[in-house]
Amino acid sequence: MPDVDSLDRLRAEVCDCHRCPRLVSWREQVAVEKRASYRDQIYWGRPVPGFGDQRARVLVLGLAPAAHGANRTGRVFTGDRSGDWLFRSMHRAGLANQPVSVSADDGLRLRDAWVTAAVKCAPPDNKPLPDERDACRPFVRRELALLERVEVVVCLGAFAYAAACVEFGVRPRPRFGHLAEIATPAGGPTLVCSFHPSQQNTFTGRLTEDMLDAVFHRAVELARQRRRS
Repeated sequence: MPDVDSLDRLRAEVCDCHRCPRLVSWREQVAVEKRASYRDQIYWGRPVPGFGDQRARVLVLGLAPAAHGANRTGRVFTGDRSGDWLFRSMHRAGLANQPVSVSADDGLRLRDAWVTAAVKCAPPDNKPLPDERDACRPFVRRELALLERVEVVVCLGAFAYAAACVEFGVRPRPRFGHLAEIATPAGGPTLVCSFHPSQQNTFTGRLTEDMLDAVFHRAVELARQRRRS
């Protein structure tokens, strides 16, 4: 019988990964030391796989799990302020059944969307090293291959955008900018760029909710247009 890949198999392999010693040490240290406000909670403390609708036409690609967000809850963009912004916007665009994402069992369901990260473990200072990014590339490549219906990739931040350009063979890489749209070779998905909904961007006004909404409404529009063509 042929060796068939699947999203369930990929999830299991991601969750069991120990490829990057620095990331393994950090994610586990955070899970033990914890933030004071979460001291009574059990942290996930492992790599965080993607989740969503397996028939998704819109894929959301972030940087990496947050130390006290996804590294705590076990679901990407869940339990931190970046996730609050992300899922409120996705809900307004019709891609999520609710605007909140606080835990892995909170009832959140995505419609026609999948959310994942270029690096699967929480990195110190939210800054993965190049070799750590490269160690995760096989996971990202398999994820993209298994999500066969994806028409649009929303890239949250320059790091995710660069990772998407590598995976889809975009050369030379156009300059990153909010709401920039980039075609990929051989009829691949359209990349739509957004500033990352980090506190640094949202607190300073570099990214507003209207700006993020514009990204997701455009992503939905593009997916519909490509579906008809």
